[in-house]
Amino acid sequence: MGLFRLLFWVAVIFAAIWIWRRFISKAKRPRSSEDKSTAAPMVRCAHCGVHIPKTQALSQDQQWYCSQAHLEQGPHTGDR
Repeated sequence: MGLFRLLFWVAVIFAAIWIWRRFISKAKRPRSSEDKSTAAPMVRCAHCGVHIPKTQALSQDQQWYCSQAHLEQGPHTGDR
């Protein structure tokens, strides 16, 4: 009986520590609404299909490109 009681209390202590750590980590985590407001809008390169932030993309004829070389080559024609 003594060993069973010891195992029970060890399990209770580990469960309490696990719950306490989850509560502490949740308090330290930034709120998701703050993350959404700082996310930059993304656009897709018309040549290679890579998504990049709109602030770093180059545009021509309402299409977005990831680099000057892809802008000069134009949109990709073929299967992706």
